[in-house]
Formats: sequence, C-alpha cells, structure tokens
Amino acid sequence: MTDSRALVVLPCYNERENIERLLRDIFALDLDLDLLVIDDNSPDGTGTAAEAMRARHPRLFVMHREGKLGLGTAYRAGFHHGLDHGYANVITMDADFSHQPRYLLDLVGLGAAADMVIGSRYTRGGGAEGWPLKRKIISGAANALARTVLGVTSRDCTSGYRCYSRQALVTIDPDTVLSSGYSFLVEMLYRVERSGLVVREVPIIFVDRELGRSKIDRIEVYKTLYTLGRLRFPHLPWNAVANLGARTGERNAALAFGLFAAGLWLLLRRKH
Repeated sequence: MTDSRALVVLPCYNERENIERLLRDIFALDLDLDLLVIDDNSPDGTGTAAEAMRARHPRLFVMHREGKLGLGTAYRAGFHHGLDHGYANVITMDADFSHQPRYLLDLVGLGAAADMVIGSRYTRGGGAEGWPLKRKIISGAANALARTVLGVTSRDCTSGYRCYSRQALVTIDPDTVLSSGYSFLVEMLYRVERSGLVVREVPIIFVDRELGRSKIDRIEVYKTLYTLGRLRFPHLPWNAVANLGARTGERNAALAFGLFAAGLWLLLRRKH
C-alpha cells in the first residue's frame, strides 16, 4: 500500500556537529515527513546522536552501515527503504545545512505534480553562498558539460537536493544505475529525463557548510567525467577501462576515465 507521506533521506558521515539541529529544524516544519538518517559508522558519533533523537521522535529512523560505503549506495539504501515502506515520495538532502530545510516546502509541494523535483542553484532565483571562485567555476562547468554532452534540459544536474516520486524510482530502478558518488546524481537525472518523466526545478540558495569538512574531492570530478562519457557513448568498451582501473587503483582509474571521456568528447566536437 502506498503512503501519501514523503521520506527524507539523510546520508551522513561525521556530521555530529550538524545532525541534531538539522533534524530539529526539519521536524519543526509543518510537513507530513518521515526521516531516515543513513550513517556510515561515523567516527565522531553521528549515528549515536541520531539514535538519541530517535527516542523522542517516532518518525525518525536510523540506518547504521558498517563503514564508509559511498553516497550512491546510501541513496540506493534510502530508495529501497522508501519503496519497501510505501512512501509516495523520497527526498534526498545533505546533512550539513548546505541544503536549507525551508526548501522542503517547495520540493514537497511540487512533488505532487512531478516525478523529480530538483532544488536548483542554476535556475532563476537560485545560487550559492560562501563558495570560492574556483568551486563556482568547477560546478558551473560540470553542469554546462553535462547538459551539452547528455542533452538534459535541467539546469542543475549535480544537485543532491531532490524529491523523487515513487513512479520515478520504480521506472529507473536505482540498482541498475552504475555510477557511484556524486556522478550517481547525473546518471539518475539523465535516465529520468530519457524515460519521459516530468522533471521540475525550484530555486534554492546553496549555503556552504559552516561546521565539519566537505566530502567532495578531486576523484569525484574524474568520476563525473567518466560517467558523462559512458552515458553519451555506451557502445564504447567502458568495461575494459573499468577493469584497468581495478588493477591500477581507484584514483588512477578515475583519472584515466575522466581524461578518456573528456578527450573523446572534445575529438567528436571538433569533427562536427
């Protein structure tokens, strides 16, 4: 039986400085929401802090995983929980206040009429605060590249602040999404649009974290470039490249993937 409520999925790793206040702020909203904290055995005790709040909030659930298994697998676990428990919508957001809880009102509201709603930094009224120029350039370039290579129409391809309908998750089947990390977001959007499902964007102001450390590193940039190449040119021998990566180590593999995909795309652009 499908529930009309939405489930908010919060992947966490070392977010003890933020998690308690974030959960309080979300529960203070006048929304019919359940929350699922997915903790990857955070050394700082994030999972313990979430469990302490669970005793006071019956609509809070905590999933403890054995280690740092990655953002993509956390999303999949959250999607499965949402589908298995009959939720109509599953919302993903960061646990560091970069995704402000107040925008949940817009995501939930529009989620009744769309299969995916994106909290977008790149639609009219959106933006980012506290970012250095380098990060703005990288983020803007990554989104422009994704739109150009994949032909998606959404402006913000890498935002993790999203509301998915049950229909979108059933249609896409997240278990078949091959990407991991932040490139998982790009592949999900690409497949949702390719399936003809309805995608909408609502403007958000992304606020750089005040407490804790960012989890994004250079390897995620390489993985995203690789993902763009794999999705745009699926007939190429990507499995052979992946097997090479298994022998040379993840970081070297990611660099090879990224350079291979970017070089191939530039070559084909020149031919046209």
